[in-house]
Amino acid sequence: MTAIIMMNNRRKRTKSGLGRPPGKTTVEAAVADFERSLVERNASAHTIKAYRGDLKNFAGHAGSRGWDAIDHMVIREFLSRLYEQGLGKTSVARSLAAVRSLYRWLAQQGVVEQNPAALVSTPKLPKKLPRVPTIEEMNHVLDGQMPEVAAFPERDRLMLELLYGCGIRNSELVGIHLEDIRLSSEVILIRGKGKKERYVPFGDSVTTALAAYLPVRLQVLAEHRKNSAALLINRRGGGLTTRSVGRIIKKIAVAKGLSPEVHPHTLRHAFGTHMLEEGADLRAIQEMLGHARLSTTQRYTQLSINKVLEVYDQTHPRAK
Repeated sequence: MTAIIMMNNRRKRTKSGLGRPPGKTTVEAAVADFERSLVERNASAHTIKAYRGDLKNFAGHAGSRGWDAIDHMVIREFLSRLYEQGLGKTSVARSLAAVRSLYRWLAQQGVVEQNPAALVSTPKLPKKLPRVPTIEEMNHVLDGQMPEVAAFPERDRLMLELLYGCGIRNSELVGIHLEDIRLSSEVILIRGKGKKERYVPFGDSVTTALAAYLPVRLQVLAEHRKNSAALLINRRGGGLTTRSVGRIIKKIAVAKGLSPEVHPHTLRHAFGTHMLEEGADLRAIQEMLGHARLSTTQRYTQLSINKVLEVYDQTHPRAK
């Protein structure tokens, strides 16, 4: 009984903001606790970073208010301020999603009973589907020699083959260890979002690229007297970052005649779109891409339908 009374008192202090650490407002303290809970739940580093920035802004707007003083009007004012600062609808929608997640967690902790953010409408986002390179364009990029801008051609070809041939994310690419490659069964162990693991198959093109790259990788590590568990390394024997991968992919894509807007995720979209166009099962694509929901994978049906409509408009005599 005493323990229950103490717990209730602690919850009351939290609700009123009296139990927060010195120097922190009620919202700031809650945001710090929420971030720690995300780490404990193995949320991705990108998710944590995004929530940290969005909720820091929200805490700044809330100021010294307690939870009882923060209603849906306060949250709408927060979104209006973001618009005034020049943020687009996508960024504002993400901030609102972060606030909603914070409130859901607070409700689980018994701190609040209602979620005022649920009463605020999400900004309507334009239904913009990503433009992906065609199969012919991707074959042009991957066939033949790497362009002169490729500083490490064997590695860069392997990066392209893995991103397009396996449909993996940029963060998953740089996280591959040498021991994750199963050459005999032609699969790679991929560590995805939320530390979820999956095996992704690869084909002859990746096998060929690996055979060309691995001896050069050993030579680079020997020259610099380094050891590395990472599959992909730079010319100094160090690991790659997602930012450096993005720069490399863009540079090669432009040199091969693709749009400057191409980035690693473009190749992931191309993987899903082209697999569907060639008749792959949607569930199989979902498994390979590591999507938690089939609805996410179904975006590629829209991309495929758009391609069909484009061909129809260009070729059918009654469509002209």
